[in-house]
This record gives sequence, C-alpha cells and structure tokens, in this order.
Amino acid sequence: MSSQALRPPSVPLITVDPYFNIWSAADRLTDAETVHWTGKLHSMIGIARIDGEAYRFMGGKTRYSDANRVQAAAMTQTSLNVTPLSTIYTFEAGGVRLTIRFTTPLLLDDLDVLSRPASYVHFRAEAMDGAAHQLELYYDIGGELAVDSPIQEVTAYRSQLSDGSPLLRIGTTTQKLLNRSGDDLRIDWGYACLVLPGGDQQDTAIADHTARERYAADGSFPESDDDSLPTDLVHRKPVLASRIRFGEVAGSAVERRVIIAYDDILSVEYFHKRLPGYWKRNGLTFEAMLTAAIAEADDLLARCDRFDSQMIREAAAAGGEKYADICALAYRQAIAAHKLVADEQGQVLFFSKENFSNGCMGTVDVSYPSIPLFLKYNPELVKGMLRPVFRYAASDAWPYDFAPHDVGRYPLANGQAYGMDMERQMPIEECGNMLIMTAAVCKADGHAGFADDHWELLTKWSAYLTDYGMDPGNQLCTDDFGGHLAHNANLSIKAIIGIGCYGLLARMRGEEAAAERCLAGAKQMADRWERTANNGEYYRLAFDTPDSWSLKYNLVWDTLLGLNLFDPAIRAREIRHYLNIQNKYGVPLDNRQTYTKADWLVWAATLSERQEDFEALIEPLWRFLHETRSRVPFTDWYYTIDGRLTGFINRSVVGGVFIKLLA
Repeated sequence: MSSQALRPPSVPLITVDPYFNIWSAADRLTDAETVHWTGKLHSMIGIARIDGEAYRFMGGKTRYSDANRVQAAAMTQTSLNVTPLSTIYTFEAGGVRLTIRFTTPLLLDDLDVLSRPASYVHFRAEAMDGAAHQLELYYDIGGELAVDSPIQEVTAYRSQLSDGSPLLRIGTTTQKLLNRSGDDLRIDWGYACLVLPGGDQQDTAIADHTARERYAADGSFPESDDDSLPTDLVHRKPVLASRIRFGEVAGSAVERRVIIAYDDILSVEYFHKRLPGYWKRNGLTFEAMLTAAIAEADDLLARCDRFDSQMIREAAAAGGEKYADICALAYRQAIAAHKLVADEQGQVLFFSKENFSNGCMGTVDVSYPSIPLFLKYNPELVKGMLRPVFRYAASDAWPYDFAPHDVGRYPLANGQAYGMDMERQMPIEECGNMLIMTAAVCKADGHAGFADDHWELLTKWSAYLTDYGMDPGNQLCTDDFGGHLAHNANLSIKAIIGIGCYGLLARMRGEEAAAERCLAGAKQMADRWERTANNGEYYRLAFDTPDSWSLKYNLVWDTLLGLNLFDPAIRAREIRHYLNIQNKYGVPLDNRQTYTKADWLVWAATLSERQEDFEALIEPLWRFLHETRSRVPFTDWYYTIDGRLTGFINRSVVGGVFIKLLA
C-alpha cells in the first residue's frame, strides 16, 4: 500500500450484490450510521463492554433516527485498511484492542463461493496493557436491510442450522418476489439473516431497537424474542441482535465471528423465467449454503488473504502503490454491482446493474469498461455478460442491425429498457463493444469457440461498423451524459478496432482470406483517422472541430489485442497532451466540461509507454478518492477541479481500472 493510507470516500462493509450492499460513509466507523450504497439507512450497531464499561465501535451516531443512537463513548479507531476482499478496522479502549474484519469472499476463480449471499464479520480482541479484561460485544442488523421503504411491514423468526448455529431472519410480510424494477430501490422480498456460528458463547434475539440502549446502559440483553411483530419500521424498529461473550481477554488474542446473509429466494427474471442465485443451481438450500460457509470460513479467509497479497503486489508493480490502492477499493464494488445466476442450460449469466445511472441491466457499454477485472481473473464471467445480449439481439424482439444497449431494468431482463426510438440508440458504440469484448474473451480462451456460437450477429455488426463507423453520425456514445455528437473521433477508433476484432476472430476461426481483407480495411481506416483527427500535437474530439480534444481511451485495445492498426506516435502525442492539461484531480474527459470518468482516465493513462507517465496521470485519481467531500462509493464521474461528484455511484465500471494489469 502507499506510504499515506488512502481515505476512501466511502468504505465497503458488506458487498454481495446490488441489493445486499452496505457501506460506511465516514472516516471512522463510529461517526455515522451504516447505509446501503444509495445512502438509505441499512443499520448495523456494534457495542463493546470492557470490564463493564460500554463503548461504541460501529454506528450509534445518527442523522436518520434516534432509534439508531447509542449513548456510549466511541472506541478510538486507530487504523483502517481496505484490501481487495476485506475491510479491517482497529479500535482501542479500556486496555483492549479490537480488530473488526468485514470479508465477502468474492473469489473470481470460485463461482460457487463468489455467488453465496453471505459475508463474514470477524472479531479479534487482545489486551494492550498486560492486564486481563472482561469483554463481550453486542452486534445487530436492522430491519431496514429487508425493505425498500420503512412503511413496509416486516416479520422475523428464528431457526437453527444442522450444526446448532442459530439463524435469525427478518423480511417483509407480503413477500412479492421480483415485483418491480428500477434504480433507486432496495430489495423488499426475501430475508436478511444473522448467523452465529456454533452458538457457543453467544446469545441471540429478535428485538426492539431499544435493546441497543439497554445493553449500552447496563449490559442487559433480551431473554426472549420480541413477540410484537409484524410491524413497520416507522412505528417500531426491530433488529436481529447478538451478544458475543469473549470472557477474559489477556495475553493471547480471542476471536469470534458472525455471518450476515440474505436469502433472496429468486434473484432475477430472464426473458420471463425467474432464476435463483448461481449457488442454488444444483438444488442447494439456503441452510446448507450457510452450513458450508461456516465450515469453510477459516480456509476462505486464508484464501482471501493470499489473493489480497498477490493482487496488491501485482498492481503496485504494474502501476505504483497508489494504483494498487485504487484497485483494492474498486475490486469488491465492481463485482458486487452484478448478480450471478445460471440459465436453463447451466451456463453462467453475469448481470450488471447501472447503479445510480438508470438501473438498466446487462448494459453493453457498462460491461465494456468493467471487463479488464474479469478478463484478468475469470473470462467466463465476461461470457456471462455477453450471453444475454446475444440472446436478445438474435430474437424477434430486437428490430435493428446493430447491437442493443441493455437487456432490461434490474432485476427484470425482459428486453431493452433504454428506449426503442432511434434517437436513444448507440449503434456504433454497442457494435464496437460487443466485437471487442468477444475478441478479448476468445483471445483469453485461445480459440474462437465462443464467437462461433454468435458468428451471424458478429458478422452483421462488423458490416455495420464498416458502413457507418469511420465518421459516425450524430448519435450517443457511452458518455451519453455529454449528449449527441457527430464525427466523434474516439467513437471512430472504437469502430475501427471493432472491425479489426472481427478480422482477429476470423483468423482464429481459420478464415485467413477474410481476416486479411478485414484487417487491411481496418488499417486503411486507421490511417485515414490519423489524417482526419490530427490537430498537430494531439487529436480532436470531433473530426470537424479544430482545437477540440478528448481522452482516446478506446485506443487501448489496439495494443492489448495485438491489432496494431494505429501509429504508436498517436499514443505518445496524446499522453503528452494529457500531462499538459490535467487538473488537480485528473484529465477532463474532453474540452467541453471539467468532469472526467475514472475508468476512462485509467485506460487513457495505460496508453503511456513510461511508468512515470502512467503514475503521474493516476496520482490525481488517488488524490480525488482521498480528498473528495462527496462521501459515496467509488464514483466514476466527477469534476477534476474541485473533486465534486457529478453522478453515478457504486457502478461496476470501476472494474476498468484493472486494465493496466492486462497491459
């Protein structure tokens, strides 16, 4: 990690999928309530009693409701470390050091584990002063985790796993599964769960929120479950509570853990067929999944540690310590902005959600920036992004000769939600994206088998780019917030590389003559592009606009895929220009505004030949994350002068920062 610890704008705690996703938007875990990535309350409260004295270690300081306030002094937070798979806090008070580790084992090489809707909270306590101390912890989760709105009525109940571990659940009484779709929504079906592995040295209760204050005041804990449910969260605020006894903490550390889980029952609707999470595809029950999560916990945490160490070393070697910090913060967010399921044939489907963008699902130009992470660690997940798009584009429901923008609005993948009128389409953008992503995944496989299954569509889209891609008409690209733009030079790069990718795939299929024709045509277009976009020391935003400029992030695939269609001098000129115009928090996306896109900034920096140039372009992004007053999960769209959020929160596109590891 870098010599100065990164202060994340918001800290990932529970990161499973777009619904089961909890953050701390504060420097210290005791400074604010924990929230869903949308900023809505998803409370977790933590209280330590050390030798009979109460201290807060999580939440308890509130801006939402007095129900979440705890009258106890905050433990002193001495460190915070965000690794790819864990967030680790250290606290001190009363002679005790308490380390809390939040780990969601999103191991990309193990899809059964990756898809489990279960996250670990691990506690480690040790004496600091050589004396012995009595310690116990109170930890709970609020009913907000299972509702979209606090007016919704909830109920809760308990059961027991086969190993004796108590399991508490809370959920809405109506349980309307997959009842709606949209962006700024929380799940309101299924059950939020608290699991106490083993059950020894622990007590559990379904309780009113006043259990928090009673425990802080005198250490009392409910002797039985509250029987006044169901209720809504406006009039009463039920919690799933636990008391974890450590006993005497002295010379050696004492460890305990809990598991926070979510049983969503059904996860997505895929062309009108309802599908459960990937982990359920062979009939595994929720209880059996939790039992496995308990049994495998030590091994999984060790695997997470090994992965963290290896990834941080590789990222630091590739792009410097600040780049490694950026990757560590992006990793869980990029994965947990997806839902992993299996189709009727058992094939992987990996659906992104456009968080705080428009809620679209399986968006092609959101998958495109995210794929470097998944190409690096498991290309099967890139196929899982592409399969729904190919299926939809091949159906009678899709009327166009170009690729669609999305396959629905999360969690309902029943057809494009972006709009069917031509004004809202992104024809060059999405054709180029689909061809580039398909070529990238086939190159990772070492054969064109995946492309073979979709060759007719790929051929159609390549022809579309050949006809219309050299000088794009007035249309949207992935940066649609900038509005329609004709003669877009960066979009033209995408079209040319997309055609080159079709040639690359043809060669992999053994169609050498077709490959030569396609690649030669793409090379001629690239040469024409250089003449048309040239503005002297750099290249234009639009062919017909002198002195305009933009980040040419699409150019990165020319070298990554070994196409070499464009003159290397183009990359060198662009990098010099970026270094000359960057602001405090990075290079703007183009000359029209001072905002940038974090993913595209890293892609553009990856065009550099020299490590020092890459690090010089990356450091302002690190500084933005460290200093911004916009306390939200890693945004990909912000202003480069003052570091304000422009829009977009917690999106999967931050997987794009891993592109330097591919290069």
